[in-house]
Amino acid sequence: MTVTRADLERLPPDQLRLFVDSLEQVVSDRESGKVPWRCGVPGCDGLPHPGSRGPHARANQLPPTDDDWDNWLLLAGRGYGKTRTGAEWSIEQARTLPRGALIGPTAADTRDILVEGESGIMACAPATFRPEYQPSKRRLVYPNGAIQSCYSADEPDRLRGPQHHYGWFDELAAWRYLQAAWDMAQMGMRLGDHPRICITTTPRPLPIIKGLLKDERTAVVRGSTYENIHNLAATFKRAVIAKYAGTTLGRQELDAEVLEDLPGALVARALIDQHRVTADQVPELISIVVGMDPAGTGKGDETGLVVTGWSADRHHYVLADGSRKLTPERAARAAYALLEQYQAAKVIVEDNGGKDWIGVVLERVWRDLHGDDAGPAPVRRVNASQGKKLRAQPVAMLYEQGRVHHVGSHPELEDQLTTWIPEEDPGSPDRLDGLVHAVTHHMKRDRAAGAVVNPHRAVRKPGAAHPALAARQRATQRRAS
Repeated sequence: MTVTRADLERLPPDQLRLFVDSLEQVVSDRESGKVPWRCGVPGCDGLPHPGSRGPHARANQLPPTDDDWDNWLLLAGRGYGKTRTGAEWSIEQARTLPRGALIGPTAADTRDILVEGESGIMACAPATFRPEYQPSKRRLVYPNGAIQSCYSADEPDRLRGPQHHYGWFDELAAWRYLQAAWDMAQMGMRLGDHPRICITTTPRPLPIIKGLLKDERTAVVRGSTYENIHNLAATFKRAVIAKYAGTTLGRQELDAEVLEDLPGALVARALIDQHRVTADQVPELISIVVGMDPAGTGKGDETGLVVTGWSADRHHYVLADGSRKLTPERAARAAYALLEQYQAAKVIVEDNGGKDWIGVVLERVWRDLHGDDAGPAPVRRVNASQGKKLRAQPVAMLYEQGRVHHVGSHPELEDQLTTWIPEEDPGSPDRLDGLVHAVTHHMKRDRAAGAVVNPHRAVRKPGAAHPALAARQRATQRRAS
C-alpha cells in the first residue's frame, strides 16, 4: 500500500494524528525486534531464524488446528510463556469476534498482567491492531470495534450478566472463589456459533482442573519452565530453578505436574477442599489474629502473614494470606494493615533465631502509625522451644478433624501445607509458620477456657476502632472536656 503526500494532506487532523501514531508504533515494533507471533515453520522452537528474526511462538504455543474443542488448557510451569500465549490468542480472536472476556485472579492481576504486562495484550498487539485501553470502563477497544471486558475472579457476581464469544482465563488454579467464578464465567460464554475459552495456569490438583483434564472437549497442552529457558533472566535461573528443581514444589511450579496428595505431607489437599467455605458461610467470630513469621525465622525469604479467626464452636477460619517479601519496616506495616482490615486483636509473631529486632520494629512502627499515647503495640511474641514439626502437628490434627476452614482459596499457602513433608525437611516454610502461630494462639485460648466459649462474645463489628485506639480516643475526649 502506497500513501502519497496528497493522501496525507486530504486527511482530517484527527485521522492524520492517528496515522502518525500508528506509523511511530510500527517503527518502534521493528526497532524492538517484534515479529509476527506465527512463523509458519512446522514444529518451530520459537528461536529467531531467517524470516522471523525475533522471539515468536513455539509449536505448542499455538492453538489446536482442529475444531473439536471448547477449552484450550495450557497447563504449564512458571516462565513457560503462558501469558504471551493467552495474549496473542486473545488478539487473534478480536480480529473476527466482537466480545471477549479477560479474567485474572484479581482486578489488579487482570490489569497488570493480562492487559498492561510485559507479555500482555498491549505489549503484544501489533501497531496496526493495537486496542485502546479504557480502564474506567474496564475494557479494551480494538480498531475494528471489538471489545474485551476485564473482570476479577474475586468478584464472581460481576460475571452474571455479560455474555461473550470467547474468554481468556489466566491462572485459574489461583482463583480465590474458583467454583463460583468458573460457573458464572461459563454461563456467559453464549455468543456466536462456538464460544471457546483459553485457560493459562500453573497446575494444582483442584477438582476443576482434574475435571478439565478428563473432559474430551478440552485440548490440553502441558509445558515446563525449561522449554522457554533461553528467554528467562539469569537471576531467575539462579534464584528459582536452582533452588526448586527436583523438589516437590518444583515439580508442580516448574515441571507443571498435577501432584496428588503426597504421603507424609502436613495436610492433605483433599481435606482443605472438603472443608473450604465462602465468606458468607463464616459464622460470628470471637477472636481474629494475624500470624506473623518474619523472614529468616523459617524456611524461605518471605514474611509469613496469615489471618485466622476462631468461632464459638471451636473451629478455625483462614481469612487471608498476605505473605510476601518485605523489609522489616514494611513487614510491620503490612501486619498492622491486616490487623485493621480484619479487626484483629493481636499480631502473633515468632521471634526465634536471635531476631530481637522484631519486637523493637513492631513497637516503633505502631507508635509511628498511632502516636506515643496509643498504648503498647497489640503484639504477642512467641519464642517456641519445640521444633517446627511438633508445633505444626496439632494444627494438622485440626485439619483432619474438619475444624480448619479456608475462606476461599489461598493457593501459595495451600501449596506449602500440602507439599511440606516434615520427615524430609525440618525447616517449615514461612506462610505455613504464620498460619501455625495464629491457629496455635487460638488453640491455647481454647485449652485455657476449658473448651467453654461464650457464643455471645463476638468480635467487634467491622469499622470499629482497635481497642488500643479506642482507649486513646476516649482519653483524648476526656482531656478535651
